[in-house]
Amino acid sequence: MNFQQLRTVCETARQGFSLTKVAAALHTSQPGISRQIRELEDELNIEIFERSGKRLTRLTQPGAAVLPIIERILRDVQNLRHAAQDFAGRDVGQMTIAATHAQARYALPAAVHDFRALYPQVTLNLHQGSPRQVAQMLIDGEADIGIATEALAQYGQLITLPCYRWTHCVIAPLGHELLDGAPLTLERLARHPIVTYDAGYTGRARIDEAFALVGQKPQIVISAMDADVIKTYVELGLGVGIVSSLAYDEMRDRGLRALDAGHLFEGSLTRLAIRRGTLLRAYVLSFIETFAPSLTPSVVRQALTSDSPIQAEV
Repeated sequence: MNFQQLRTVCETARQGFSLTKVAAALHTSQPGISRQIRELEDELNIEIFERSGKRLTRLTQPGAAVLPIIERILRDVQNLRHAAQDFAGRDVGQMTIAATHAQARYALPAAVHDFRALYPQVTLNLHQGSPRQVAQMLIDGEADIGIATEALAQYGQLITLPCYRWTHCVIAPLGHELLDGAPLTLERLARHPIVTYDAGYTGRARIDEAFALVGQKPQIVISAMDADVIKTYVELGLGVGIVSSLAYDEMRDRGLRALDAGHLFEGSLTRLAIRRGTLLRAYVLSFIETFAPSLTPSVVRQALTSDSPIQAEV
């Protein structure tokens, strides 16, 4: 039994049993992949995958039982390397952050700037995606930490920690009717075309829920993942925007005005997620604290060793 065999089995399950994809991911040949799997199956005296001809179709019952053990072994090997590197005092390495567009554009830059000053020899890799994609990158071991508003708490493989709360605002071009000083209501807002986030992004569920509660159906004419895209179409006069309050900057967005919508839509919570069973490098813990000061290394370590959710104040 060797680590290459274990990695091959894990990657095969992750790639949906496609040997072509596994070979590409592991930079080897399909016959080599088949051989690694067969050798491990022979040693364990079980079949890990069901086959249809030369194709792998799914995990067998024994395969489903041993896969979590194999994943844990590989994770512990990585944890061992991380522990050794920290004790060796090497603040050198890589950190991968998976985040939604809004978090990457508006929430992360200050923390990244400060972190780079502290750890100039750590390479940062930033991947953007939907909350669902962020969660999957963590589960697959492709990211060290994930940051998003929606969905992360739904995955049992992840530990999620609260970072900060925020609200939405309504943005409109200069001279728009909604900027007349009258109170902003959902009824007034529903009379206008709306440009806002795609479903599943940046508190969109809160927006939909608020309109539904008062029996209003918003005219959402354009939806997008990125607040900058939303603002572009609002400036063109295609509708009024509903975006995170973090996304509006009075100096930068000179052609727009923002109205606080905290009284219309329930506030949202940005979460930071880590895969269960992961040993984080010291510099990863430092970055987490830089991004969310309430998430000190001791709080994060406690969360990683506890089965109970963390109820931190934010």
